[in-house]
Amino acid sequence: MPIDKVKNLGIRIRTARKYCKLTQQELADQAGVSVKTIRNIEAGKMNPSYEILFPIINRLGLSTSDLFNTEPDEYEEEIQRFIGKFRSCNRENQIILLGTLDFLAEQLLAVQNKSDFKGAE
Repeated sequence: MPIDKVKNLGIRIRTARKYCKLTQQELADQAGVSVKTIRNIEAGKMNPSYEILFPIINRLGLSTSDLFNTEPDEYEEEIQRFIGKFRSCNRENQIILLGTLDFLAEQLLAVQNKSDFKGAE
């Protein structure tokens, strides 16, 4: 991987980490890697292996398109960040989150459908 791509990867990782409001140490702890590894990746000094990169991007909720596409969709980024937070929860809390989101989505759709129906009259 040419150095400019390694630096770009580091920038994307750092941006996502800050978006998630994590310190380098917190990300390292949650991804199971050393803080030195996070520092080197973010500085563009390290081309991480799949084994190192996977838990980092998994925690941050990044997709491969986030890492390699030049213009990711704004909403897709937010969804992926949420997925990273979701994956960091234990199974019990994941079930609570899924139930809560499903309920909220049903309520919002009901309100939206009522509004759409009134607008069609």
